[in-house]
Amino acid sequence: MTIHDMDSLSFYHSQHPEVETPEVQEEVTEAEDIEAEKDEEEEEEDEDEDEDDDDEEEGTDPFDELKEECTKTAACAPYVHHFHECVERVTAEMEEEDYAHKAYKEDCVEEFFHLQHCVNDCAAPKLFYKLK
Repeated sequence: MTIHDMDSLSFYHSQHPEVETPEVQEEVTEAEDIEAEKDEEEEEEDEDEDEDDDDEEEGTDPFDELKEECTKTAACAPYVHHFHECVERVTAEMEEEDYAHKAYKEDCVEEFFHLQHCVNDCAAPKLFYKLK
């Protein structure tokens, strides 16, 4: 799984905090920890530069906004539904006593990738119209 995939998962999880993504969530947490350490280092370096930029506001990423809108479209609704269904199924399975001893443990990676593919196909063509 690449950092980009984990960023997508982080984005989806930030938009839907009620949905936990089993097994993959550990990788996301590790990536977020590494990213947080880098951010702290950059913040220390940027503090001197930020004194001059107090009047400027932090911009938001238009691609994130577009992806959020696309998760609510009719075209991506089935993928959202299947992903949520899978997460509920896996979460229920994880609560079973014999979960640790199961030979096959389902994850929702396939459903997640289908959802991200739909969202990216929806958002990407609109992105360049939002950029200045």
